[in-house]
Amino acid sequence: MRRRAYLAGLGVAATAGCVAGAFETTNSRARPVVDDRPDAVYRPTHQEGMRVVGTRQAGDLTVVVTYSYPHRFWTVERLDDGWTTARTAVEPDDAVHLMAVPFHEPTGTVVPSAGLSAEVTRDGSLVSQAVVYPMLSQRMGVHYGTNVPLPGDGDYEVTVRVGGTSVRRYGALAGLAGDPATATVPFAYRAAERDDIDDEQFDRAGARDAVPPASTAALPDGRVPASLPGDRRWRGSLGDARFVALVLDADRFGGSYLAVSAQTPYNRLPIPGFGLSARVDGDETRLRPALDPELGAHYGARLDHPTDARLTVDVPAQVARHEGYETAFLATGAPDTA
Repeated sequence: MRRRAYLAGLGVAATAGCVAGAFETTNSRARPVVDDRPDAVYRPTHQEGMRVVGTRQAGDLTVVVTYSYPHRFWTVERLDDGWTTARTAVEPDDAVHLMAVPFHEPTGTVVPSAGLSAEVTRDGSLVSQAVVYPMLSQRMGVHYGTNVPLPGDGDYEVTVRVGGTSVRRYGALAGLAGDPATATVPFAYRAAERDDIDDEQFDRAGARDAVPPASTAALPDGRVPASLPGDRRWRGSLGDARFVALVLDADRFGGSYLAVSAQTPYNRLPIPGFGLSARVDGDETRLRPALDPELGAHYGARLDHPTDARLTVDVPAQVARHEGYETAFLATGAPDTA
């Protein structure tokens, strides 16, 4: 059922506010999109703060639920001649941008590709239901989010359903999030409190740069470790994504293991959703998404003592993006190596 049908059942009228461009609404503070954006990471026009709704356990994961102003974001689409992103605009009835971060608390590892959905209820009645997009933002890093309509101030409950992940897990993460689980958080929503959230406008919007991630005790750091283990074989870049190839020999991998860490520039945030392969000693090998306490989110394959590996990006990062990332991480082919 579409979310507007829920609102119609509640008798809620959606009224657009003053429009500046095709994406401004009553509840959005979006500025016009930067002209002539680079095909790379860039400094966005502005950045909203957020409020923490609550933290709960969903099986063996900790889930933090937060919200901010509703805002535009971009999803990845395939064209005949390549890939692009399509903007999801703020709708007139959107009240908040609801976000969730599922992570392994002992190691601070955020779990991508877990298949999240969210239900918002009030007094036991369903208000909104949505699949929550895996997303990447300069402020939040890897998270899940979507814009959500609410019929007004009130006391709600947000139930986040975390699907079991098929991503390979190693070490202390082995078996993590193997089964679906749920977490329910009470949400006392007041539009006036939402409107008090910080909203900072930036200078140098459009410059090749990024704002730092949010710093809050409720959320894990989310960055790739500054020092990665193993024998570093090469570094490369493609579509402004950074790739680091490593070879490790460890019992948890069952022997020799080729790992590729895909990262954002500036802040070392992991980039999920790539389709990667490597030509290793003349043979083609698919690199699968994986999680490891020392490597974080990465792509890897068990190999017998690889000596030469050449990476290919077969599919660009299939992850929704907040402003500043929507023009990056879309290229395919072989990264330039250094």
